[in-house]
Amino acid sequence: MTYTLKTQNHFDSAHFLSDYHGKCENLHGHRWIVEAEITSAELQTQGDEKDMVCDFSSFKDSLNEICKEFDHTFLIEESSLAKTTIEALEQEGFSVKILPYRTTAENFAKDIFEKLAKCGMPVSKISVYETPNNCAIYTK
Repeated sequence: MTYTLKTQNHFDSAHFLSDYHGKCENLHGHRWIVEAEITSAELQTQGDEKDMVCDFSSFKDSLNEICKEFDHTFLIEESSLAKTTIEALEQEGFSVKILPYRTTAENFAKDIFEKLAKCGMPVSKISVYETPNNCAIYTK
């Protein structure tokens, strides 16, 4: 038997898929919906979190901080654009974030999973929706 807590957050961002042949090779945006689940076989036994997996506030705040890193920015796969292009975007005042992976829902799910785990959360599952009907899931 296990206990599972689930919360949701989102971020809005622009991206494109490099080396892709289809409409997603062009710059476009999404409201990415992130669902996170944390799981524990035992509840806390002491303190403010007694009889909880963890405080929902801590869980929600951790996910919110991670999502804020991606929110309202242009997410760019490392080495997919010329350095001068990135510099020009930044000089024009655009927010850009260079990522060491292709900007797919699958990679966002894995990255968010790992970041939430580093926050000390017993994360078991991350779902990232790029549309209301399509999501990628990364599980432990």
